Amino acid sequence: MKKVIQSLYAPAAIGPYSQAICVDNMLVLSGQLGIDAATGQLVAGGIKEQTSQVLKNIDAILKEAGKSPKDVVKTTVFLASMSDFADMNEIYAEFFTAPFPARSTVAVQSLPKNALVEIEILAY
Repeated sequence: MKKVIQSLYAPAAIGPYSQAICVDNMLVLSGQLGIDAATGQLVAGGIKEQTSQVLKNIDAILKEAGKSPKDVVKTTVFLASMSDFADMNEIYAEFFTAPFPARSTVAVQSLPKNALVEIEILAY
């Protein structure tokens, strides 16, 4: 059975997609940007601030689904610039603990709203 997960503490979808879908015990989150749910705007600052907000948004959706960062098995990180990798990784390492989820990180030409980082996850 497919269930839509929607948290009021994470920004609403900015297109025709769901924040997350849960099927059985598997949770798939759409990519999250560093948008503050209260303002609908990207947070001020750079990659560290945006990464922190992305992870707060992910945490809110995980909680809504009854899960936590420990349940995350795979992440995909999209960076507008690979030169931001070390700073993103520093904040990321504060959110996830060992054993860390599997991860892919790719540089992309651009992200929605000119964000610096987007992260999607798979939790089980």
